[in-house]
This record gives sequence, C-alpha cells and structure tokens, in this order.
Amino acid sequence: MSLTDRVVDAITDYSKAAIAVMLVVTVLVGAGAAQVEQTSSLDQFQSDTPEAEDLDYIDQHFSTGSDNTTTAQIIVRGENVLSNETLIETLEYQQALRDNETINGTLAADRPTTGVANAIATAGIQQERGAALQATLAEFRQLNATVQEQRSQLEAERAALQENRTEFNQTREALATRANELNATAESLQQALTALRTDPSASIREEFDTVAQSAAVELNESHYATFQTAAKNLRNATDQESVQAAYELGTQGVLSAEYQALMERQQSLEAWGAALQERGAALQEQAATLQEQGQRLEALGGQLQDQRAALENVSAIGLDEQIDQLASMNESQLEATIALVLGDGDNGGGNRVLGLMSSEYERGSTSAKATMLLVTQQTDEAVAPGGTVSDRIVDSQLAMQNLGESFDGEYLVFGSGLITDEINRSMTDSMLIVGPLALLFVLAALAIGYRDILDIVLGLFGIGAVLVWTFGFMGWTDISFNQIFIAVPVLLIGLSIDYAIHIFMRHRERRSDGDRGPREAMRVALGGVGVALTLVTATTVIGFLSNLTSPVPPIREFGIVSAVGIVAALLIFGVLIPALKVELDEFLEGHGIDRHKRAIGTGGGRLSQALKVGSIGARKAPYVIIALALLLSIGGAYGGSQVDTSFAQEDFLAEDPPGWMEDLPEPFKPGEYTAKSNLEYVNERFVREDSQAQLLIRGDVATADGIANLAEARETIRETDVTQKLPGGEPDVQSPLSVISTVAAENETFNATLAAADTNGDGVPDENVAGVYDALYEAAPQQAQSVLYRDGGDYAAARIVVSIQGSASSSDVTEQMRSVADSIDGGGLEASATGQTIIFEIVQDQLLETVIQSLLITLVAVFAFLMVVYRISDDSATLGFVTLLPVVLSVAWILGTMYAFDIPFNVMTGMITSLTVGLGVAYSIHLSERYNQELEQSGSAWEALDRAVTGTGGALLGSAATTVGGFGVLVFAILPPLKQFGLITGLTIIYAFLASVLVLPSLLVVWTRLFGPEDAFDDGSGGSSDEDGDDGPAGATDAVKPRVERDLAPSHVAPGGVVAVTVAVENPPERLALRERVPDAELTIYAVTPEPTEYVAHGSTVVAVFEDVTDRIVLEYDAAVDPETADGTTLSFDGRVLADEAVSIDGAASVTVVTDVVDRVLAAGEVTDEDLQVAADHVATGQLSADAFERICELWVDTDEQ
Repeated sequence: MSLTDRVVDAITDYSKAAIAVMLVVTVLVGAGAAQVEQTSSLDQFQSDTPEAEDLDYIDQHFSTGSDNTTTAQIIVRGENVLSNETLIETLEYQQALRDNETINGTLAADRPTTGVANAIATAGIQQERGAALQATLAEFRQLNATVQEQRSQLEAERAALQENRTEFNQTREALATRANELNATAESLQQALTALRTDPSASIREEFDTVAQSAAVELNESHYATFQTAAKNLRNATDQESVQAAYELGTQGVLSAEYQALMERQQSLEAWGAALQERGAALQEQAATLQEQGQRLEALGGQLQDQRAALENVSAIGLDEQIDQLASMNESQLEATIALVLGDGDNGGGNRVLGLMSSEYERGSTSAKATMLLVTQQTDEAVAPGGTVSDRIVDSQLAMQNLGESFDGEYLVFGSGLITDEINRSMTDSMLIVGPLALLFVLAALAIGYRDILDIVLGLFGIGAVLVWTFGFMGWTDISFNQIFIAVPVLLIGLSIDYAIHIFMRHRERRSDGDRGPREAMRVALGGVGVALTLVTATTVIGFLSNLTSPVPPIREFGIVSAVGIVAALLIFGVLIPALKVELDEFLEGHGIDRHKRAIGTGGGRLSQALKVGSIGARKAPYVIIALALLLSIGGAYGGSQVDTSFAQEDFLAEDPPGWMEDLPEPFKPGEYTAKSNLEYVNERFVREDSQAQLLIRGDVATADGIANLAEARETIRETDVTQKLPGGEPDVQSPLSVISTVAAENETFNATLAAADTNGDGVPDENVAGVYDALYEAAPQQAQSVLYRDGGDYAAARIVVSIQGSASSSDVTEQMRSVADSIDGGGLEASATGQTIIFEIVQDQLLETVIQSLLITLVAVFAFLMVVYRISDDSATLGFVTLLPVVLSVAWILGTMYAFDIPFNVMTGMITSLTVGLGVAYSIHLSERYNQELEQSGSAWEALDRAVTGTGGALLGSAATTVGGFGVLVFAILPPLKQFGLITGLTIIYAFLASVLVLPSLLVVWTRLFGPEDAFDDGSGGSSDEDGDDGPAGATDAVKPRVERDLAPSHVAPGGVVAVTVAVENPPERLALRERVPDAELTIYAVTPEPTEYVAHGSTVVAVFEDVTDRIVLEYDAAVDPETADGTTLSFDGRVLADEAVSIDGAASVTVVTDVVDRVLAAGEVTDEDLQVAADHVATGQLSADAFERICELWVDTDEQ
C-alpha cells in the first residue's frame, strides 16, 4: 500500500478522530489571529542599503530640524490669496487651529504655523518697529552728540577753573607770605624804635640799616625818612598817645605803601575767589544737566535694545498682533510690504518665504491664486519617509481639514496624518467592499457548482478555517497586516474553492460511477485527486516561497503567509472537510436523505464543448498550435521587458471612488479620498516638505578645495531639471554655502570673518575655511549643525539638501543626484546621494529584482520538482517538463498584457510572475495527471485526452471561474495596487487555464508520440489514427464504428426519485439522431455536448439531433419517477440511435422502483455491496433492526463466497 493510500485510509477510516484533531489545531493556531496588527507605513518596504545607512548617518549627526516632528502642508486657494481679507482670514484660521483642542495638543512649541500671511504681517510690524527704532536711534545719536560736546566743554571749563583755583591759592599764599614779611619787618622796626627810645645815643641809621639788612621787605631811603621821623617823635614823646603814634609811624607808617598794596591785592583776591565760587556753582549746574541728559541717553539705549530685540524676535509676534497689523494697513502699504517680502530686492523674504508660494507666482506680484501654510506638529517618535503617524496626528489633521470648511477660502490639507488615514481607510473600505462581494461570489459559485446546501456550508466553513489558520500564523509570528496582505484572503478563498470543487466533484463522480457509499467514494476520490492537489500545493508554495529572495521585507512576508495559507487549504480541504463530509453524508443517508449529487462537467456540458477546442486542435495540428503559442509568447516576453517598475507614495493613495459607490449603504459606502489629488496639486505647484534628495559629503570638508567642490555642486544642481524651482527660477537648496550666505547677511561679525576669508568676493571662502566654519557655529549653531558635522574639533562631513519636484520620476532624481555626488567626489571627499525619493527608486529596483529572481527560482524549482515527482510516480520526468510549459507561456502572455495596459510592477504586481507559475501550474497538473491516468486505463491517447478534457474540464473551468472571480472582486477595491493586482491575477488565471486546455493537449500529444506507449494512437482495429483525426494509411482496416453507452445512477430508486442518465456516443457519424424514452417518468435534459442541431424534451421522451460532429457526444438528462409507481416496477430505458447504420446502446437499460429496499434484498437471496450499504443506512435510521441487518450480512458473505 502506497503512502497516499495509507493517508487516505486514515482520513476516511478515522474521520471522527481527524475532525477532532483538525478542530483542536484550528483553535490553537487561530488564537494568534487576535494578535495581528495593522500597518500602512511605506518605510516597511525599505531594506538595508548604503543609501539607507547614509540617511541614518544624517539623522544621527546633523540637525535635521526639530526632533520627532511632522509637517502638514495646507494649501490656501482663492481668487487672490494675497488680498488683505484672505491674509487676515488665513491668520484667523491659524488661530482656530491653536484654539482647537484636538489640534493644539499636537502643535510644536516654537512657531507651529508658518505662512505668507505671517511673513507679510510680520514684515509690516517690523517696518513699523524699524521706523520707531530709527527714530529712537536718531534721537539717541543727537543727544549723545550733545552730551559728548557738553561733557567736553564741562571738562574743559572744570580744568580751567581748577587752574584758576590753583593760581588763586598760590596768590593767596603769596599774599599771606607778604603779610608775614611786612609784619615781621614792622616788628623789627618796632624793636629798633624801642632800642632807640631806650638808648638815646643809639644811631637811628644803624638801627634802620640793621633792620633793613635782615628784613624780607626791601627798605629804601623813603622808608628811612619815615623811620627817622618816627624815632625822633618817639624820643620826644611825652605821653603814651604820642608814643603810640610814634610807634605806628615807625612801623606801619614806614610800610604804609606796602601795606596799602597788600590790602589792594587782598581785595582783588577776594573778588577773584568770589568769581571762582560763582563759576564752580555754574559748572555744578551744568554737570547736573549733563547727568540728566546721560540718564536720558541711557534710557534711550535701553529702548534701542528693546526695540532691536523686538525687531529681531519675530517669533514673539503673536497672531493677534499680526491680524491687527494687517487690519491697520491700507492698500498701498500692503502692496509695498508684499513687494518687500516676495520681491527681487535684497530686502525680500528669501527662499524660505518664496518656498511657500506656487511655482506659477511671479515674484513681487500682489496677486496669487494659491499659497502654502506649514503646520509643525510634535510626534511621539521620529517619522520616517513615507512612514505612518499616531492616531492623534491623524485626528488633528482631519480636524484641520474640517476647520477649513468653515472659512470662505479653500483649504487643502496635505500631511502624513491624512495620508495615513486615507491608506488605512482605503484598506478598510476595500475590505468592506471586496469582502461582501467575495462572499456573494463564493456563495454564488458554490451554489452553482454544488447545488447543495450542505456542501455550500462545508465549503464556507473550510474557507473560514483556512483564514483562521492563516491569520493565526501571522499573529504568532508577529507579521503585521499591511496593504498587500488584503490580497491574501482573496487568494486563499479562490484556492480554497478550487480545492473544494476538485474534492467534492471527484467524490460525486465516484459515487455515481460505482454506486459507492460516502466513505468509499471519498476514499477513491482522495486517492485520485489527492496527489494532484498535493502537487498543486507544492508547486504553488514553491512559487510563493520564491519571494523569500526578495530584498523587500513585506514581499518576503507575503510569500511566507501565502505559502502557509495554501498548505492550510490543503490540510483543511484534504483532511477536515472530507472527514466532515463523510460523517455528515452517512448521517443524512442513514436518515433516508439521498446524498447522490451530479458532478459538474462529468460526461460533458454546454461549456465543456468550448473546452474541447484544445483536444480537437491536438488531433488535427498540434505542432501548429504549439508554434502559434510560442509566437504569442515571444511577443509577450518582448512587451514584458518594457514594463516599468513603480514604488511611490502615490501608488498607495486611493482616488475618489466611482459614483455608484456613493449609493452603497453604511458601512459599505466608502469615504472621500482627496490626498492623491492634493498630492498631485502640491507636486505640480509647490515645494514638497517630504520630497527631498540629500547629498552626504564625508572627509575633510573644511578646506578650500572642499568648499570649492561644494560651490561647483551648487552650479550643477542649478542645471538639473528635477530640482524644485522657486518663483524666480532659483533651486531650493540648503548647503553650507547657503547657510553661510544667510548668516552673513544677518550677523556683521560673521560677515567680517567671511569677508576676510573670501579674497575674490564670490561668497565662497578661499582661505581659513575651518575658521569660517567655527565662526558660523558660534554665530548660528543650529543652522550650522544642519549642514555641517563637527567631530570634536574637526569637520568630518557636510550635507546638501535639495528640494525635488514632486512630479519628477525617481529614476531621474536618482540619476541626476548621483551625478552631482560624482562631481563632488575626489580630493579626499566621498559623496553619496540619498533621501526618500532615491530610497524609493532602490525599492523599485528591488521590485524588478524580485520579479526576475522569483520567476527564475520558481521555474527552476517547479521544473525540478515536477520532473522528480513524475519520474518517481510515472517513470517519466519529461511529463513534468511538459506540464509546466503552458505555465511558462502564460507568464509571457501576462507580461505582455501588463505592457499593453501600461500596468507597472509594484509591490503587488511585482509578485505576478511567481504567482502565475504557482497558481497556473495547478491547471496543467490536473489535466496532465488525469490524462496520464486515463492513458494507463484505456491505452488510447485520443480517448484519454478526450476524457481528461471533458472529465477534468468542468472542474478546471469551475476552479478557474471561481479563482478569477475571487481575484476579480479586487478591481472594486479602493486601494489602487489591489485593483491592478486583481485585474492582472484574474487574467493570469485565465491565461493559465487557456494554456492548459488549448496548448497542453497538443503538448501531451507530442509527448505521447515521443515518450508514451507505442500503441497509444491505435484506432482500436489494428490501424493508427493520424494527428488529423483521419483513418490510417490506405489499405488499413475499416473505419471505427460508432459506439453508444448508457450509464444510470442509482440502480434502485424510490417512487418520486430521480435517476441521473448519461448517454455517450463515441465516433459519431456525420448525421445522427438520438432518442430516449422512459415510460412513467418525466425527462429533463441536463446537458448536451456538443451543441446539437436540434433537441427537445417532452414528457417521457428526449430527442437530440447532430450533424457534422466529430467529437464525443454526451447527452445528460434526469428521469423523475412518478410518485405513484408501484413497488418492484422496472423502468426500462428505450433508446434508439438513428444513423446510416444500426447502432445499439450498451450499458444499463433499467432501474427498479422499490419502496422497501430491505424486503427486496432478502427476497433476492443475494446481497451486493450497494445492498449492504443501503441496509447499513437503514440500521442507522432505525428502519432496520440489528437482527435483520445481521441476516443481510450473512447473505452478503454467502454472496461473496459464491
């Protein structure tokens, strides 16, 4: 017994245990489904590349702005957004943003909103503040000059006064000395007089001369004369009065002239002193006045500092003040301020403000149709390019959008929050639309294919179990649900229906063709189709696991999850569902409910006729069909080589849904989607905050050669056509040179340093570059850190940030930015290009790499697998090669279709090649396997091919239809990649199906001729049919005669029951009429193939007429027995074939009507296997006792022994 037989026996013999085990596993695995998280971030598609590492280096070593922030761009549109009313409204809108609780909590602390209205209002305020500053400065300078002049005069006068005081003091001291001298001389004269009085003999001359010799006063003869007179008077004095007078005359009288002179000089000195006092008082008054003026000057200095600080501190200007400023400005003032802010002059707002204007704006114009407002928000963590943000950012940006509706202007909000919201909503809306459609489709497909409520329920239960296993696996392995995983449920639903159809239809076939019970029929069915399903699963898993070679993480995860889901589908529909069906069918039949059902496609059908085109072509011209298929494939392969690759944020943004979806009820009605149109608008007209390329320059950048390279790069960037041009044509670039220029215009000290290092005046330092960088760090550290990385004291790297046009292709951006980087390389510098756009281009390249690698790996692996399996099972490795060839052709066809419909490879369609092989090979395997089985049984290639196509064709068609329909519902998805994926995958299945039924028959015929049995093409009478379907060579045996066979099921029927009848005509003549008549029955035609010339069903008779038919004719009809038919009645089937020669109808010709099967069994005296099964069913339902069943078993044993 083979391994397959042992597995099948275990499932059917121990079905209850199989059910229990599978249900327990389903519960355990499914428990992980609750842990599945959802993400829509594009950064998950990025892998470890040098460019990604460079971007990480920039984030770590450069100041790239506020940490953990994101920026919402709000486009303000109107008739003239620079009008006073609109500018004020824009500021009021900003106030509303700050007042809103949902928004305010997310706003950055420093300048959360920035717009042209802010710049114009601030400029107006600065103009007024500047004018006030100038007035204060003028007053300060005038007063300062006056104070300085007066202070100089005061100092000079103080110095002169001090000199006068010194001279006065000297004069006073001289007078005091003179007085002392006069007094001393007078005293000497007095002593001389006393001596003369005392000694009358003393000589007056001698006494005078003695005094004159020692006196400090020069005494002359005039003095002597007076002294002589005084001396005489003294000698002659008789009274005291005369004595006193003599003394006075001899002292003061002698020196009277000197004393008079001294007195006059003293009087003059006193007048001089008074004058000095008056001048000193005057100078004190002047000093007090000067002090007051100094205090005023100091106050003006403080006022100047405050005014200058207010002028420079723009962030301190509140929105209320800005609104008041705009409201106070007349038209001419506003226009002048706009010209100042947005004009060409040196006083313009610069790139920062012009970057907020549309590219259509003409610099200096006072009219514009649109402008941009930037809102900076604080995030919980850093937001990667294309990454998602938290719910609070999403809610806040939705609130911004809602607030805009309450204003007169049009406010278009574009930001990572809205993009995250729309991507998430598009995923949800897609599921809400696709899910019910898929469910309806599944119900319709199962209802049409099964026409049995139990099988439909089992199919739905199996699909649910497969999904539970899949999502449970995702939860346990921590794989997040992202955009591309929406395709997984649809994929598994389609494959599950495929598996279910093959299992259920083969089970129905086996119940009908051998009157088997449910368990035995399932055993045979699983034994026949199980191998094919296992091969299909293996090849499909190989196809999806080939995505493990992809450098894109989500694609790898998609391959793993899909492979696990497909294996789960095989286990569920190969173990659990068959076991459940066996148990349920036996239970129902035990209660008298007939579970015999017709299998679709068995023996033919109207649609089966179209499927036989391939077998007809294989008979007539197999090589021509193969050649045509190859030519078509070559064309498709060429078109496939021209298919573009795409990975951009726009790919994941939904367009506004079609109008009919607006009529859907909630919750199926999708929301509005504006991010894509807003993104396109921003790309065409504005600088995208997140659309940048960055050039990282490593090495010693603080050299003259290094900075010269940066200057050359600036010119190269200006010449590229992918850079975002500001109004006026200048590119929006941030580099060390642009920061140097900006800071030099604002800081005089740094400007002086730059001027000293810039010898030729071109704005680029020629010497002392490190010193310039040091001065830049000192003057503006934040700005310097944004473009320079200083490691210790050395400058290790620099960066250039280039704003890129949003509409520029990533390939052009990457090529041109790498060209700029190459121009910088050399001289000890190493430059590289990075940024979101470039990284997205790398992802595109990786997608193309995925397409090629996965296709090659899948083809090689599946080729090897099938050749080994067919070598082991059928001793023919070449059959595995032939089986896969149609799939290879279908790959070329689908690639050509993608080129024709201009569908690029993206994260979804990039997997289409491996998916085509993985899914498409199923159809070839089923047909090849069936052909090989039929060839072994019949020995005739033509009969085997005919039976393989007609027998498997219905199931293949049903499988293809359900899979195409399952994927087809994705075209109604809101998410664009899903639409494309649904369309392309649906076409892939169609192509694989068509290749299997149109091309594979010809390949099998050629294979059989080369490697098959030698007698496979014998016509049955010793001749050999050629590939055109004609008789053998002249002289061969007679032509093959028509052969007609009738098949009935069941052989015993209850009154009112239905008998399924199939009449097959092999080798029909050119003209033929087939008539069937069954008395006491109502006949209804089920299917006729090929299409008859005429056919009719009336009462108990059916007639079908055929002309020029070369294929096998199959007539299927139901015979409904009259409920009043008596027990034991034999219904005879009277058939007749009207042709040019008599043709008999072989096979069953009657059924027996029985009311009580048990009585019939006992009366017959022998028991067949079918009788035994019927009796067992009656025991289960209580209609037959255990004793009676034991008797039937004894008869069955006796029958077997006979």
